[in-house]
Order: sequence, then C-alpha cells, then structure tokens
Amino acid sequence: MKLSDEFFKKVEKKTNVDKNTILSLAEKLQNGNMKDEKSLVEVIDVLSKMTGKKVTKEQKEKIVAKIVNDEVPKNVEKMF
Repeated sequence: MKLSDEFFKKVEKKTNVDKNTILSLAEKLQNGNMKDEKSLVEVIDVLSKMTGKKVTKEQKEKIVAKIVNDEVPKNVEKMF
C-alpha cells in the first residue's frame, strides 16, 4: 500500500510523530510477526512514549486483540 505525503502530514499533525519514525515502526512490524502479542505490545509502548499518550493495560489488550483478530480497517487513510 502506498500512502500519500498528505496522509503522513495528517498523522504528524495529530500525533507529532514524523514520517520517518512511522516508516521505521512499520518496517519493524512488517519484518516481525503481526500475531505476536509481545511484539505488538512493544510497538504500542514505543508509540505511547513517542506521542506522550498513556495507554492502559486494558487499552493495549484491546488493540492487540483487534490486530491479532484482523479487525483493523484495511483502508488506513480513512482512519484519519
């Protein structure tokens, strides 16, 4: 999937996370196992620290469950 620069600008505006950081995390996920809960929690923790947003244990569990169960929207651009 090719994401536009406009998409990255919207994400950066909302999260203060730049395009290179997003791409780096995406590469980490792509090279890893998207069904591995430990890896997913690590990525959530990194994103949480980078954005300054606290993520509770319950929120992490919900996010991981959605990813593991393929409940993430296929069109990521529509999320923003």
